[in-house]
Amino acid sequence: MVTSTLPDALFGSVQYHPSISSRRHHDPVQFFAVKSLSTANRRSSGGKRKVLFAEAWLCKPRHVVFSSMDDSAEALTDFLDDGDGNSLGSSKVVGVDDNELLATRKALSDARARNKAIEKERDQLLEKLARSEAKQKEYLSTVMHDKDLAISELEVAEALFNNKLEESLEEKFSLESKLVLAKQDAVELAVQVEKLAEIAFQQATSHILEDAQLRVSAAEASAAEASFQIEEQIRSASEGAINSVLQQSKDAIEKALAVAESVGDHTTKAMAAFVDNMGPVDEIISVQSQNIKLSNTVNDLESQLLIYRNDIDRLKLELKQARKEAKAYELRANDVEKLLLEFQESSRKAAVQQEEEIKSLLEKMRKDATEKRKAASKAFKLEIERMKASIEAAKEIARSQDEAYMRRCEALQRSLRAAEAASKMWRQRAEMAEDLLLKKSSSEERDEEAIYSVNGGRIDLLMDDDSQKWKLLTDGPRRPTPEWMARRIRSLRPRFPPRKTHVSEAMTAGYKTLDLPKPDEVWSIAQEKLKEGDVLVEHVIEKEVIEKKRKALERALQRKTVKWQRTPEETKLESGTGTGREIVFQGFNWESWRREWYLELANKAADLSRSGITAVWFPPPTESVAPQGYMPSDLYNLNSAYGSVEELRSCIEEMHNQDLLALGDVVLNHRCAHKQSPNGVWNIFGGKLAWGPEAIVCDDPNFQGRGNPSSGDIFHAAPNIDHSQEFVRQDVKEWLNWLRNDIGFDGWRLDFVRGFSGGYVKEYIEASNPAFSIGEYWDSLAYEGGNLCYNQDAHRQRIVNWINATGGSSSAFDVTTKGILHSALHNQYWRLIDPQGKPTGVMGWWPSRAVTFLENHDTGSTQGHWPFPRDKLTQGYAYILTHPGTPVIFYDHFYDFGIRDIINELIEARRRAGIHCRSALKIYHANNDGYVAQIGDTLVMKLGHLDWNPSKEVHLDGTWQKFVDKGPEYQIWLRQ
Repeated sequence: MVTSTLPDALFGSVQYHPSISSRRHHDPVQFFAVKSLSTANRRSSGGKRKVLFAEAWLCKPRHVVFSSMDDSAEALTDFLDDGDGNSLGSSKVVGVDDNELLATRKALSDARARNKAIEKERDQLLEKLARSEAKQKEYLSTVMHDKDLAISELEVAEALFNNKLEESLEEKFSLESKLVLAKQDAVELAVQVEKLAEIAFQQATSHILEDAQLRVSAAEASAAEASFQIEEQIRSASEGAINSVLQQSKDAIEKALAVAESVGDHTTKAMAAFVDNMGPVDEIISVQSQNIKLSNTVNDLESQLLIYRNDIDRLKLELKQARKEAKAYELRANDVEKLLLEFQESSRKAAVQQEEEIKSLLEKMRKDATEKRKAASKAFKLEIERMKASIEAAKEIARSQDEAYMRRCEALQRSLRAAEAASKMWRQRAEMAEDLLLKKSSSEERDEEAIYSVNGGRIDLLMDDDSQKWKLLTDGPRRPTPEWMARRIRSLRPRFPPRKTHVSEAMTAGYKTLDLPKPDEVWSIAQEKLKEGDVLVEHVIEKEVIEKKRKALERALQRKTVKWQRTPEETKLESGTGTGREIVFQGFNWESWRREWYLELANKAADLSRSGITAVWFPPPTESVAPQGYMPSDLYNLNSAYGSVEELRSCIEEMHNQDLLALGDVVLNHRCAHKQSPNGVWNIFGGKLAWGPEAIVCDDPNFQGRGNPSSGDIFHAAPNIDHSQEFVRQDVKEWLNWLRNDIGFDGWRLDFVRGFSGGYVKEYIEASNPAFSIGEYWDSLAYEGGNLCYNQDAHRQRIVNWINATGGSSSAFDVTTKGILHSALHNQYWRLIDPQGKPTGVMGWWPSRAVTFLENHDTGSTQGHWPFPRDKLTQGYAYILTHPGTPVIFYDHFYDFGIRDIINELIEARRRAGIHCRSALKIYHANNDGYVAQIGDTLVMKLGHLDWNPSKEVHLDGTWQKFVDKGPEYQIWLRQ
């Protein structure tokens, strides 16, 4: 409530004092004015002048009380009081001296000056309003320009998309045409290759045949020529010899005849002479000598004939040899022909094989082309989908920008309307004040003094009643303000002046000047600029990133204070079973040996610790025949395919720095030998533990062991160790203690524990005192007709029997739960509850010894012996991370499958709910539609599309808040 003082009298005007509170421009404002109608008359008595007012009020120094409240329905009241606090009744004639008149005139001039100031201020306001309107128009033009730009950009994007779509379609058609051409080229190439192969085969065979035929013909020709030459030689030699012999014989005969004739002639002559002269003796001697010569000549001829016969025999032998050589050439020709036939057969087979290879190559090319076509089609579809998604996102962005622009425009319009309304209101008030100041008083005299209150355009006539005025001053408006309205008023106007409760305070209150809202405040929306990337999607992503960072920070702070936050039950370790709150991470897969794994794993220690992991399962550390480490040889040699022993120590040290347990994968069932025995069997071990055949079980069929029979199943790939031998157990315990104390391992993962008795495991655990131990007892579940049986009690009983054999000192992998989850998560959730209302795996019988998992290096990774359904991984982790037992997270799922944030969220839910391996479990529903269970006192989870929430469960009390909501996959609630 504000007061102001009016002078004693005004000539035709009243001094006007507006009082405006510091409110928003759209709040209702009430003000009051006093209307005074007076006429002046002079009086001459007492050196004073009197003024007579007909039907006017007598004006003395008065106080005008202005009141302003937020209740718009309540008319605010003002009143006039004289200097003595008495009400004025009828019209009176009051004397006014010159000093008062001068004061009145001065007040009038002041009022006019103030009126001019108000007009000037009004002009300034109008000018500011005009500038504001100009700014609004400019901003609207900017908004419309931005909108046009956005529309043009959207059109350009749409055109670009259409162009890309056309280009992709053209590319698709070109690829298809190229593929068809490639097919045709491949077929033509295959035909050409086949023809070339045939031609090459024909050419090769023809060359070989021609060569062979040439060789055969050459051999035949040489044989025929040799035989002909031999025959010619024989014939020419024989003919020459015979002719020479005949000629010589003829000549000799002719000579002999001639000699005989001459001898006859001589004889005749001699006879005649003898007869005549009785013949001389000399002629007879000469005849005898000639006969002797003739006989010698005949002998020479006979000897030459014999020589010729010998030559003929020699030539006959040479002819036989030539015939033999010709026969040999013929045999060689036959052999060459056989070889040629064999070569033709082999060439034909090679051609057939080559043809088959070409066909297989063509088939492979066709398959590759089909796969490439499918891949190209798939990529094209994905590209189309991405482009559609980008178009939808662009449309959504444009729509959100349009909505933002429209919201800003609406806000600007509201601000303008409010500013116009305020300006109009101030203009009306200025006009009212001007009218009240300039109005002349009437000549009629009123019987009663009237007070006019201008309130939001309404003029109410108020009775001049002291009791009513005092009541208004002390109690405020006639109707009490509701408490809710008062709270709202205080929240909206925290600096609103308190209501005056006493008239003296109202009388002495100071004058409040005009306080209009500043243009900067009015046009704050118009001056606000769009932030870069002001898109709804980006805001949502930014919010998610901030939420993730906040949760990560919470987890980090929680881990920093975990030592003093944990209760003694949480920090107490039991040998082989830990604290019960472990979350194990398998820190490798089947292919990890190909990289410097210890170095990579050490770099992930801080990340694993921040995620809430408490233990890391290491790969087998020993030297191994197989690089994965599961065929160990020298147990004390820790330089493996995963890294050196120094890198292993450093990696374990980094785990300990991050408060993580290091679990070593130890293979105790079998060991590969270094040497062969004299009979050639690999059963002699080397290294520090140089065992012999006596360390191998005798019923191992492959390695001729001389130990005792095995206490479990036989592993056929390597010699099975006989743990019944005292020296073997002593060496194994020393080795485990060496790994525990010198290398730094905190616990064990025991490989293939089906191969030896659990009693030996108990002895090893008691000797090495590990913080945590897990046994791998993996055998087949029960199936019927290819479907998983509901009752798996026999399977989990075998695992529980092994745990019992260890005296409960070791946990075991819950293979039963893994196998059941494979089928249960395909809308067969009834498999998750047994007839006793408990879980159907080892978790249901001995949860503190059940180590639940979904995949490991054997079932998944690149081996894939028993992979978990890929689309059910998140549901599987939601089950094992919210239920009793000790969950195991596989490396591939955490770092390669893109569900790391989901796993972190589930780990956080497990931590907040305080779930451990012994937490109580109550199953409410398990049917085809879904699965609902309460774990501990503070967590409820649901799997499947079952329509359920905690408010629908009668037996659940308290307030529950939804922590994770993945729709039909799973939902998690935490108790408030």
